[in-house]
Amino acid sequence: MSGLSTKVYIWNKRNWRLKEYEVNLLRLIDKLTNGTTLEVNETGTTLVFQPGILVGGLIQHECCKERGIGYYLEVCLALAPFCKKGLQIVMRGVTNNQKDPSVDSFKAGGLPVLKQFLVVDPGIELIIKKRGMEPEGGGEIYFNCPIIKSIKPVQSKDMGKIKRIRGTVFALRVSPAIANRIVDTAKGILLSYLPDVYLSVDHCKGPKSGKSPGFGGSIYAESSTGVVLTADAVSPPPPATRTVPETLGEQLAYNLLEEISRGGMVDSSFQSLGCLYMALHQKDVSQLLIGPLSPYTVQFLRHLKQFFGLKFKLEHESEINPEQEEDEKPLRCGQEKVQLTCVGIGYNKLV
Repeated sequence: MSGLSTKVYIWNKRNWRLKEYEVNLLRLIDKLTNGTTLEVNETGTTLVFQPGILVGGLIQHECCKERGIGYYLEVCLALAPFCKKGLQIVMRGVTNNQKDPSVDSFKAGGLPVLKQFLVVDPGIELIIKKRGMEPEGGGEIYFNCPIIKSIKPVQSKDMGKIKRIRGTVFALRVSPAIANRIVDTAKGILLSYLPDVYLSVDHCKGPKSGKSPGFGGSIYAESSTGVVLTADAVSPPPPATRTVPETLGEQLAYNLLEEISRGGMVDSSFQSLGCLYMALHQKDVSQLLIGPLSPYTVQFLRHLKQFFGLKFKLEHESEINPEQEEDEKPLRCGQEKVQLTCVGIGYNKLV
């Protein structure tokens, strides 16, 4: 987005070269843009990236099965609002795994992050056509983001109270009873905190169930002000020992409770998207209250400073209004929140 060419040196302890899923991501970026130049040396340890123009359009992409579709969908969600054409993309691969946010989480919690920054929703949609588990995948999703003229600044500081919990539990190429056992366990925990809990069961059949057996779930909590916090849990792929459905149901519920404890106006998996939209909107001040910064978000803020020269002001919630905070302290639970403040660079005027 900054238009700056970059030279990246690949280094990790196990393998000093680009991995297959990283090469696959570069191919996706090449499809999204026009004029992008990628140069990788013979050993695969150095990458020279010269960015082109964000175009968008109608795209089909086969994702690497080592990572979930969410790994690639995050890039699409970040770039789609700034493409010259509307982005319509079909991606095939693994929809649910243990490494990346699921496509269900993006649908429930990722899209609302973008919609916070839009004056009018132009019809952004994410459709899950097929589900696919590791290692063979077989899932398919459709993401549509029409042309967006500009994004607006936000002043999001009131998370509100959690009013309901919704979600989907799925069982692919296994007994449907497994999904019901996960639902019973998860609801048994969540109903101790909130009466409005509804989890649906999605027992896919035939081609819609992908190519590998597995089960899991994705649930989300919605607050009185429209904030959505998500959590995922899926069974490990073979040859790992299969998880007991009741154990996975507990993990799913506790993952959501932990996310609620972190709090904020944005789910912890999508903090970087909120920071990106704050940085690139109109030249005005934005404020966003989020939970504790994840390591990924910390590094992302460093990249924003490196490529755009943009700095964020970070304040703990208790430092903003100390007197009011002291009065409301008995009512506040969870971890310490952080308020982000920045002035956008007006990126929409540059394209």
